[in-house]
Amino acid sequence: MPTDLVAALDIGGTKIAGALVDDRGRILLRTQRPTPAREDGDTVMRAVEDVLGELAAGEPWAQVRAVGIGSAGPVDASAGTVSPVNVPGWRGYPLVERVRAATHGLPVELVGDGVAMTAAEHWQGAARGHDNALCMVVSTGVGGGLVLGGSLHPGPTGNAGHIGHICVDLDGDPCPCGARGCVERIASGPNIARRALDAGWRPGPDGDTSAAAVAMAARAGDPVATASFDRAAQALAAGIAATATLVEIDIAVIGGGVAMAGDVLFAPLRRALRDYAALSFVRQLTVAPALMGTDAGLVGAAAAALRAFPDPAVPRLRSAVNG
Repeated sequence: MPTDLVAALDIGGTKIAGALVDDRGRILLRTQRPTPAREDGDTVMRAVEDVLGELAAGEPWAQVRAVGIGSAGPVDASAGTVSPVNVPGWRGYPLVERVRAATHGLPVELVGDGVAMTAAEHWQGAARGHDNALCMVVSTGVGGGLVLGGSLHPGPTGNAGHIGHICVDLDGDPCPCGARGCVERIASGPNIARRALDAGWRPGPDGDTSAAAVAMAARAGDPVATASFDRAAQALAAGIAATATLVEIDIAVIGGGVAMAGDVLFAPLRRALRDYAALSFVRQLTVAPALMGTDAGLVGAAAAALRAFPDPAVPRLRSAVNG
């Protein structure tokens, strides 16, 4: 039986996933519950406790030495709190304290979900072997994280690298974050679809108006659908180039549902990068699709915990959760 295990939680607006992960990134046990996102905060927490309880029911739990959490944000790792936009019952919610109590005192590391994805891609995925990387999730929103000097760089609150809210259009549409012209306001899946619909694109007989449907239309040559993805790619390129200019990353890894559009997104993105990443020290910047898929949140949360608590001598508590 592996002797160096951490528990990992991946918390989002639709599901709360949990796993036991070893120090080679292997998932040994997993479970999940739907997120009761419209309920009060304690009801959401009970779903988290149910996930932890199922993980704790097996013999491997005796070897768990820490818990890693990747959560939808905003998060505040310094305070141990979370305020996910899509979980209204959690505002400044003391998640670290509650998870520590539920696991009878195990150390807990909290990062945003974009940072968790970055940790996973750097450890096991497309950013492996790169000392300076930006990893991004482009989906319902746009998030990200940074690897600098070979190490994960979550920042004081766990939100560093949140590229979705870099402004790339000074006079652009208002963003729910309070700014204007953010990358997310242009490149997220819902905004790709909104822009295509506003410009006259119409869905097929199935009525699907998702970004995936826009991507399918673009792949078939629809000029309006293609233009919407080109605009998203331009916004992503501007944000990536700005990040590269600031901190000299050499790879940008892109995952999430929008990245599944493939060349509909990546081809115009690479073209746009040639315009935006113009300085000599960022011209060699490469863009790659993410490799970790739906396991990125769990593996990344585990990686963050292993990074934060590297000493195998941390006491291992053998009590079951809530037992």
